[in-house]
Amino acid sequence: SLELEVFHKGLPVMVIFEGIDAAGKGGAIKRLTQCLYPRNYEVVPVGAPNDWEKSHHYLWRFWKELPARGQIKIFDRSWYGRVLVERVEGLAAPLEWKRAYREINEMEEELARFGTVMVKFWLQVDTEEQLRRFMARKTDPGKEWKLTDDDWRNREKWDQYMEAAREMLFRTSTGYAPWTVVEANSKYYARIKVLKTVCEAIESALG
Repeated sequence: SLELEVFHKGLPVMVIFEGIDAAGKGGAIKRLTQCLYPRNYEVVPVGAPNDWEKSHHYLWRFWKELPARGQIKIFDRSWYGRVLVERVEGLAAPLEWKRAYREINEMEEELARFGTVMVKFWLQVDTEEQLRRFMARKTDPGKEWKLTDDDWRNREKWDQYMEAAREMLFRTSTGYAPWTVVEANSKYYARIKVLKTVCEAIESALG
């Protein structure tokens, strides 16, 4: 399998998921990992930094999580929070988030030179589909925990988040770490596109 080849050839693989709320990041990650050997991959859930992490450079907490040779690391959100939520919510000053595009590109270029395969996904749904999914979560006891006050607040800032996402995609999609935009209104289509893109990136790196 591809995963065995990744291990035997010592290929570090990094898959990053970003996207609008309720775009299906968790479901896509679940489908991606369900056939993987548990000891060979790790999912890194990324939330708000704690006080100790805030006392360091914002990239510090991610350096510790980067994949070793032969390992697959899957990031459920990532350092791109700097130019998304931190930008929109005013948690980073304009000088800080504007500088971050270059800092992130430089970090990813270093990783690419190390031989890391980087696959970056932006999952996008439209406003109507997002609202439909929010309401479905609200009425499902098994999923209502997924819906928070932050989700509703973020929805009110839809245009600001879209502007931040467009600039992020434009400034940080590079030859060594390109973004793949996933049209996620259809969960089935989105999950197949994610699986296919990851497989193709690994196959290309293995030659």
